[in-house]
Amino acid sequence: MATRTDAPTRREQILKEAARLFAERGFHGVGVDEIGAAVGISGPGLYRHFPGKDAMLAELLIGISDSLLTGAKRRLAEAGEETGPGVVLDSFIEGHIDFALDDRPLITLHDRELDRLRDADRKMVRQLQRQYVELWVGVLREVYPALAEPAARSAVHSVFGLLNSTPHLGRPGSLPGRAVTASLLHRMARGAFAAVGEE
Repeated sequence: MATRTDAPTRREQILKEAARLFAERGFHGVGVDEIGAAVGISGPGLYRHFPGKDAMLAELLIGISDSLLTGAKRRLAEAGEETGPGVVLDSFIEGHIDFALDDRPLITLHDRELDRLRDADRKMVRQLQRQYVELWVGVLREVYPALAEPAARSAVHSVFGLLNSTPHLGRPGSLPGRAVTASLLHRMARGAFAAVGEE
């Protein structure tokens, strides 16, 4: 039993350090030995968990896209029929802000390294992202029924750009605090949607 719980923890450690190092120095600027050293194992020891750096990159980028989609589906299911669409939209925004603040290296990694994925893996990321966007579009149009679908989709992508700007906000220690930053991002996202939806 202990062995099964230890293995995922090690994989998570490897992926977390790989994301950090790839974001800091670029995919080709990081060697397997460096990733191994960051988690206290030899570079060759990583091959017990991943066939190589390409597999780590694919798991990171597919994994975060899948996680965002799964989280949004869960939030939608938990909302129930009696919950207003505005509450669901707020929940979606909160979930994405959690990602934007807690997984900043993955945002950088996605922006810089997505094209390095194999075609099949890149298509998988794009497919998951499209599904995620469509969930947002559906909820946003419930909040603002007069909003046309193309405008709603553009608004969702724009708000993602806003929320995913966190890698450019400075080092985590230089931010005004997680709660304050999350609140600011939430107000800005809601304001952006209102500006489009209430025209």
